[in-house]
Amino acid sequence: MAEAGLDMAACVERVRRKDEDAARVLVRELYPLIMKIVRSHLPRRTDEEDLAQMVFGKIFAHLEQYSGNVPIEHWVSRVAVNTCLNQLRSEKCRPELRWADLNEAEAEVLEKIASTSREPDPSEQLVSRDLARKMLETLSPKDRLILTMLDLEERSVEEIRERTGWNASLIKVRAFRARKKLRKQFARVMEQER
Repeated sequence: MAEAGLDMAACVERVRRKDEDAARVLVRELYPLIMKIVRSHLPRRTDEEDLAQMVFGKIFAHLEQYSGNVPIEHWVSRVAVNTCLNQLRSEKCRPELRWADLNEAEAEVLEKIASTSREPDPSEQLVSRDLARKMLETLSPKDRLILTMLDLEERSVEEIRERTGWNASLIKVRAFRARKKLRKQFARVMEQER
């Protein structure tokens, strides 16, 4: 991983002594490893470059804790994985969709839907589908399943009952509550935009 002839231990010691050139070398050498880890553990809402920057921030802030008993790459890998997992956990605690989570096309479609009561144009259907998927991801798996089967696949309550084994009342109540959650989510996203 490290370039031939580069003594990583010496580089780390120079960084500890606040040598900026050594810090740049360390970043250059560790960047591919960190990006590989970040990309394999990337949370939905976090940009990979932002997450990599968080990892580097933690590495430099806690470099004194690196004992040197293992290769620096091992220690850095552990810091990177833990940072990614912590970010994933924080997103799991707050699964709602935010305006910042939308790409430009999704934001435009959402604005049009909110300002008019019309359905999206056929040219916007792919973007609308992606937006619907993002909003559905904020629901529990059971709520997502019911709404997908009822509204997207247009199955009857009876068909859903046969497939899931749930009673019709439960399906209707869950669908009602899930739609209510989505309406709240939609209102929250639109409020953030204003």
